[in-house]
Amino acid sequence: MSTNLSASALIFFAIATAGCARKPATIVSLHPTAYGSALVETSGGKQMGATGTMLAQPLVAQVNDDQGAGVAGALVEFHGPFGISFEPSAALTDASGQATTNVTLGGMAARYQLTATTRCKAQKEVALNVVEVALGYQQELGYQLGETYCARCHNPESSAERVSNYDNLQVKPHTFTDGTTLNKMTDAELTSIIDHGGVALNKSALMPPYGYTLDKSQTQALVAYLRLVSDPPYQAPGMVYAQK
Repeated sequence: MSTNLSASALIFFAIATAGCARKPATIVSLHPTAYGSALVETSGGKQMGATGTMLAQPLVAQVNDDQGAGVAGALVEFHGPFGISFEPSAALTDASGQATTNVTLGGMAARYQLTATTRCKAQKEVALNVVEVALGYQQELGYQLGETYCARCHNPESSAERVSNYDNLQVKPHTFTDGTTLNKMTDAELTSIIDHGGVALNKSALMPPYGYTLDKSQTQALVAYLRLVSDPPYQAPGMVYAQK
């Protein structure tokens, strides 16, 4: 991926995380009957989906008391940057202490930070932050290419469609979300290792070359995908970020 494309993806991230949370047009008044002291994610965080689409799994947050037991009847509200929507945007926890919402991603490729909030008995806010990733056309293409050519070795988890080869490799490849390692590499270096294999950067020869398999736009798409899903997030060199 070119530097301009990396910069664009990060600008999208900055805009997405800096925007105001979308407010529902009609606010339904919900009255909590109980309060907890902690808010934890049960499921639904760190998902990926196409821009503007609903995530495959709902986001589930659980309110617990001081002993870690679920609290029924606590109010949980969901917030996100501009473009994100929740259905519902607020809910009372069920008998197990859980509140569930369906998340629709914004229209820009970005890492979106979402927040669930509740209040304790002292009326102090308790917050939970989760991250969801919206893939634009280029990143979606990169994801598909990664699943086709790369995931068997780079993803240690097997699936119904793919048996991982990760455990069989003497030199373990980095996962695609390993920002600690991959963020240190330039776009040119990532492109080189994809095109020419691990030996291009004095890495493991077990990484094969794909220069005759992928064209330039496909390689750029794969790099764009890597940059977007990196954890910690990738910051392009020379980018300046405004302080809040």
